[in-house]
Amino acid sequence: MFEMETHISGLFPEILAIIFSYLDVRDKGRVAQVCAAWRDASYHKSVWRGVEAKLHLRRANPSLFPSLHTRGIRKVQILSLRRSLSYVIQGLPNIESLNLCGCFNLTDNGLGHAFVQDIPSLRILNLSLCKPITDSSLGRIAQYLKNLEVLELGGLSNITNTGLLLIAWGLHKLKSLNLRSCRHVSDVGIGHLAGMTRSAAEGCLSLEQMTLQDCQKLTDLSLKHVSKGLAKLKVLNLSFCGGISDAGMIHLSNMTHLSSLNLRSCDNISDMGIMHLAMGSLQLSGLDVSFCDKIGDQSLAYIAQGLYQLKSLSLCSCHISDDGINRMVRQMHELKTLNIGQCVRITDKGLELIADHLTQLTGIDLYGCTKITKRGLERITQLPCLKVLNLGLWQMTESEKVR
Repeated sequence: MFEMETHISGLFPEILAIIFSYLDVRDKGRVAQVCAAWRDASYHKSVWRGVEAKLHLRRANPSLFPSLHTRGIRKVQILSLRRSLSYVIQGLPNIESLNLCGCFNLTDNGLGHAFVQDIPSLRILNLSLCKPITDSSLGRIAQYLKNLEVLELGGLSNITNTGLLLIAWGLHKLKSLNLRSCRHVSDVGIGHLAGMTRSAAEGCLSLEQMTLQDCQKLTDLSLKHVSKGLAKLKVLNLSFCGGISDAGMIHLSNMTHLSSLNLRSCDNISDMGIMHLAMGSLQLSGLDVSFCDKIGDQSLAYIAQGLYQLKSLSLCSCHISDDGINRMVRQMHELKTLNIGQCVRITDKGLELIADHLTQLTGIDLYGCTKITKRGLERITQLPCLKVLNLGLWQMTESEKVR
């Protein structure tokens, strides 16, 4: 009986391509340098499916974009931009994702020269921290990127309500919008997005995720607009929005598709706001009220009554105690992540209640909980599903440390 010895050089290119697809990006490039057969196999589009090319565009490279096109790469992150953006758009006409985050020298003029015709393939655009960008660029984007689904504008302090009107006019397929720290955005702009000015713009009514973190001009009126016009919204980040209050929670309380709500450091949210959320028809799986110093034990009672389906709950630095934990834990059967760091009134008794009732927990944050001891910690570590335990700055005496 003859035995045939199989060598890797004898594998079909399709098999090599499958093997190469499991390598990281750097090693994919290395195998292409081994021999002609491996190079051909490594250039198969299946090897590079989903890969994002990270580029420094400093000088002309005629082979760059043909190489990316051959490999089927359609996602690009520009790490530094010293050439015209139009160089990228012309080189990759079927681009799907363009990440320009931190390209501080990108201007309206540069973007205007790049976006001069429809780019139907582009779905994701990240302009975060491109500081010079203004409403003028948003007009170009709204005109030529009609199929855009994700738009990141975090840190663009020159964006105003006019820019949001342009987005609401042109980007009807938008699903995710990040406006973090866009300091000039106000209730009027959110109204545009929510379709409150239909005579001028239809709105972005397909939005599923919106980040409004640190938009200081927003008030509860924005939440009224959101609740009326953005019915498909699933994720809403309002952290550090100081103008949001308990009354605004009434508007959000009946948004049945909303699954994640971030109210971190919203100073005017209190137990009353949590009551409004709990009395509505929300089906939240994630809630963050960390550093809301008006949140106390009564909020935990409301959460147990109306938000018991939560899978993630963050209460860092809230004024809660063992009593609040006792009022909450018996109803929270689905809770997997609990963050109670810097809740300095929590003691071993609270940890014992958590260990007895929150048996599905996979992660807990106890950073800065100065009143817990080895006894409470030992109870927590016995949770059957626990994978992550964060103690951070938690202090113990040397004799108490768990070995």
